[in-house]
Amino acid sequence: MGYDYSNRLPELINYVSIAPRREDNGRPYTKKRAKLRQKSETCKYILPFRFFSVILPTNFVLMLISDPRIDLPILHLVGEEADRLGLDCYVIGGWVRDLFLHRPSTDIDIVVVRRDTVPAMQQDTISSVQDTHSVVQDTVPAAQEYNTNMPAEPKNTAKKEVSIGIRLAEAVAKRLGRGAHLSVFRTYGTAQVKKHDLELEFVGARRESYHHDSRNPIVEDGTLQEDQNRRDFTINALAICLNQSRYGELLDPFGGIADMEKCIIRTPLDPDITFSDDPLRMMRAIRFATQLGFSLNLTTFEAIERNRERIRIITRERIADELNKIMLSRRPSVGWMLLDKTGLLPLIFPELAALKGVEVKEGKGHKDVFLHTMQVLDNVAEKSDKLWLRWAALLHDIGKPRSKAWDPQAGWTFRNHNYLGARMIPRIFGHMKLPQNEKMDYVVKMVDLHMRPINLIEDTVTDSAVRRLLFEAGDDIDDLMLLCDADITSRNADKVARFHRNYELVRQKMVELEEKDRIRNFQPPVRGEEIMQLLHLPPCAMVGELKTAIKDAILDGIIPNDYDAAKAYLLRLAHDRGLDA
Repeated sequence: MGYDYSNRLPELINYVSIAPRREDNGRPYTKKRAKLRQKSETCKYILPFRFFSVILPTNFVLMLISDPRIDLPILHLVGEEADRLGLDCYVIGGWVRDLFLHRPSTDIDIVVVRRDTVPAMQQDTISSVQDTHSVVQDTVPAAQEYNTNMPAEPKNTAKKEVSIGIRLAEAVAKRLGRGAHLSVFRTYGTAQVKKHDLELEFVGARRESYHHDSRNPIVEDGTLQEDQNRRDFTINALAICLNQSRYGELLDPFGGIADMEKCIIRTPLDPDITFSDDPLRMMRAIRFATQLGFSLNLTTFEAIERNRERIRIITRERIADELNKIMLSRRPSVGWMLLDKTGLLPLIFPELAALKGVEVKEGKGHKDVFLHTMQVLDNVAEKSDKLWLRWAALLHDIGKPRSKAWDPQAGWTFRNHNYLGARMIPRIFGHMKLPQNEKMDYVVKMVDLHMRPINLIEDTVTDSAVRRLLFEAGDDIDDLMLLCDADITSRNADKVARFHRNYELVRQKMVELEEKDRIRNFQPPVRGEEIMQLLHLPPCAMVGELKTAIKDAILDGIIPNDYDAAKAYLLRLAHDRGLDA
């Protein structure tokens, strides 16, 4: 389940506060404007790190992290090997972000660059700060100042730059010795080193350019600045130096630390270019906002709206991967609501978008099925981290638009929407490139059966009906009951309490019958082969009819679930039908 930051309120020691920056549109970030943003329920923490800050002549804020959480032997080893090869290396991206957010992460991205003249200047300044233990406050500069004033790193051919990342990976793997596994992907210019539960990905610094009809970039060798420029969001552009003389130096050219404090998702450069170049980043923005409890800042949100049609060039597999990550977050409804508000939802999941809205006729309306579905999804997410149960919650009413009808006496009805919805799921899963295997079958079962318990509690709870539910749900009965509980979203407290009490009666009856009759996943005690032998029948429809009759007799409580009773019942059936045993 998603990580909950709501109870993390650690104190800061010597933290460098960052002055309020101006947003991309030039207006200052104020509390009043912040109210326009989606409010986060989970982003109530402060980043608990010690920093030492200095102002370089370039107006670039350099910070040195002094915290045991980055003092890892594997990272020191990488830095030592980089020094031995005469290279600079940085841990960059998601691992650095998660370090600040106290999220577990085992995938470490290392970017490798050639030596330049800047580190010596930075090291001299850092040394003076460490000597005096002084802390200086400054603002986060614009990205243009950083890129313009920092001396450019030498340009290398892509082939050379790739070899730098691979060379360092090879050296690290050799140093780690037994148990280290090296994988080299020369086509992509990357190498991976695995040891135990850690994965280190090595690549040379690069810059990217795009064709309009593809999200696959043209990759060239680049500088560290260019590599940070190509990152999707400011919180993913943070880099920490691993070279021993500068170990722990944090480069934050776009104000990622400030954005994490404010809990916002923002692109390093022009968001229209960022999203047009790689439209999957629109999905990633929404996914990060959902996972982290962050908000999309205004310019990012509006850029997604403008570029939403570009999502059509993204493969369904990549979209499904992002959707699954949204579904596994603490409050998945946040992601689906953002997909709706940005206009992406009807492009990637039109069947879900069709649930929106309320129709009123003769003064009678119905609930907004989309909003109801979001509430059911969050209700399930509070109780279970099962991905496909969450998908079942999302799809439980997917058949309602097709089943909606007007009845002058009853008003709006959605008869058999569970049956219609279950039939829609294989096509939805196929179109969205979700797995078409037992996982899909599970979702189909949950959607098909989700009305059965509520029908039970509205009628008399008979043993026969409970047995049939146990038989059809099998080992998934507990998940089904959890889904049914989550489906109670009425604002009428008395109605909600009554439904929960009745569901509890159904559960008690299930326990009693399961202990007595062992119905869950049962098979008729008399098998088809034995029926053919006893009654001298060839394989035919009659064998199936007799086997079904035995099953129904057990489920209806006519006979107990044991072999002798089932065989005796079979012989009576055979006699009544004129079959000789």
